[in-house]
Amino acid sequence: MSEDDKKSDFKKMLKDYFIAVPKEGEMVKGEVISVDHGAVRLDVNGVTTGIVRGQELFNESSEYANIKVGDIVEATVVEQENENGEVELSFRIAGHQRVWNKMEEYKKDEITIPAKVISANKGGLMVKVDALVGFMPVSQLNPDHYPRVPGGDKNRILEKLKELIGTEMEVKVIDADKKEEKLIVSEKAVWEDEQKSVLESYNIGDVVEGEVSALTSFGAFIKFGEGLEGLVHISEIVWQRIDHPKDVLKVGDKVKAQIIDLNKSKIYLSIKRLVDDPWKGVKDKYKVGQIVEGEIHKIEPFGLMVKLDEDIHGLAHISELSDSNIRDVSDLEKMFDIGEKRKFEIMNIEPAEHRLGLKLEGIKGKEKPDSDTEKIEKKEENNTEESNKEEKEPAKETEDKEGDNK
Repeated sequence: MSEDDKKSDFKKMLKDYFIAVPKEGEMVKGEVISVDHGAVRLDVNGVTTGIVRGQELFNESSEYANIKVGDIVEATVVEQENENGEVELSFRIAGHQRVWNKMEEYKKDEITIPAKVISANKGGLMVKVDALVGFMPVSQLNPDHYPRVPGGDKNRILEKLKELIGTEMEVKVIDADKKEEKLIVSEKAVWEDEQKSVLESYNIGDVVEGEVSALTSFGAFIKFGEGLEGLVHISEIVWQRIDHPKDVLKVGDKVKAQIIDLNKSKIYLSIKRLVDDPWKGVKDKYKVGQIVEGEIHKIEPFGLMVKLDEDIHGLAHISELSDSNIRDVSDLEKMFDIGEKRKFEIMNIEPAEHRLGLKLEGIKGKEKPDSDTEKIEKKEENNTEESNKEEKEPAKETEDKEGDNK
């Protein structure tokens, strides 16, 4: 071979070498050729030796633990040539990239993964997921871990959240953004999936037996079956109008209820539909013009709610309680007492609307102005709208459980 050919081959080899030598920031694969003195050396592409040492050995992911000679691993180039002519590499950066890639895959495939709670703040929990720290908002806790605090006191909520530090949880990744270093996970998403699979064995109309697990202003939560929980809205507890579920239920009560709606993982129940509507036969018990004795159940700005029996309650409008002018509810409270029994005349009966109008016996009564009638109807409509609004916000319902044991 001539000198010119040798020079040409050498130039080509030199060119190939520099092409093969990885650049800074590039991720490479290499075979471990030694592990000693706090350093790991790799054979990179068969053309150079790379070294991982110091903080770059930091175990960002479990796959970098217990490395041994012969293993094929990935690392990131941090310097093309160090003082010893070796390529300076980092497991830390490579591991960081790989773990973020995994988080994106977990989110895409909706994979359930383990997480450990490491700290808490008023907004939620900081959790360790693989080698990353993620955040779980309070709203993403499952019902068993959600802090049921009366009145939503943020300091008490934080106390409850701190009790979860050290807890191992099964979660799903719902947001993974490496650029923003943002990892959001959800325990509730796992719970919802479990609920869906169990719910496949239930249908609307099924009757279930369970235990009252929590009471709120808008209803009662019932636990039944294999870890399921459903809501009985206040309007579905009894046929009578009540102020709060605790008027008729308490935590721990064993009850039967009917499934009336299945909305994804949300279950809506009714207790009252398992008994006949007492208003269906109201006209067999009571007649317009009949004088009846009733117990004053509530005093409202618009009149009295009167209990005729355990099932039927009627309304005596403020205009039907005196022949003289009654200014406001304070006048009513001076004239009547809760629990007091008085005689009333039945003015009208509307079974479909669950309404029965009364007039205090001996009172001539006045024709109610349209504005008064509208006020009553408007109040009832507002109550219905409020109930419907609460019923359409299942996530908020779960979050607002007060755990009222009274």
